[in-house]
Amino acid sequence: MGFTIGGIREMRSGTRRRGRAAGATAVAEYTGLWGWAVAPGARASGGVCSCGDSACAAPGAHPLDFAREVPPGATPETAAEAWAQVPGAAMLLPVGRTFDVLDVAEAAGRRALVRMERLGVPLGPVAVTPTGRTQFYVALGAAVGLPGLLYRMGWDDAGLDLRALGRGAYVTAPPSDLGGLGPVRWLRPPDPGTTAAPPQARLLLGTLAYICHRW
Repeated sequence: MGFTIGGIREMRSGTRRRGRAAGATAVAEYTGLWGWAVAPGARASGGVCSCGDSACAAPGAHPLDFAREVPPGATPETAAEAWAQVPGAAMLLPVGRTFDVLDVAEAAGRRALVRMERLGVPLGPVAVTPTGRTQFYVALGAAVGLPGLLYRMGWDDAGLDLRALGRGAYVTAPPSDLGGLGPVRWLRPPDPGTTAAPPQARLLLGTLAYICHRW
């Protein structure tokens, strides 16, 4: 027998147990090692969200209303116990608490990442989504400050496919599935040197804006 979240059938018992263990381990790493909260998120299959709302605006990409976040600093035991209450949930990271996110098209983001690594630009975690986006984790304030930064750099009227996510937004954490389209993956995984203090957005924006403009 499988189990369901809001009517969507999930994996069978053996795979389910392995998936639960892997999910709990990842949650424990995010909360205990990196100091991020993790919110249990909805899943989607065939465009239908597990929240049960037929008119859901973000199928498989929003927190579950009934589930509590696993707080930063949670022990592995606490994380495992909390995640056992929401089998099959996606892992979502709240934006605007310890980091903001710069979101660009995948091709442009990958090219910009290569260039920034070559130039030695300070970088935080970088993820790629199955929807074709690259997400750069940066210091708080990027979402509020992005328009002003782009203006001062002369990119404010360039029509860039570049946006910033801030407080109130959530991103799907690797290796969770996003909207039934596939897993989110790290291009540059978290590390102790940048997770607690991600780089300021202004350090990345010059390269990101230039690549987005040319792409």
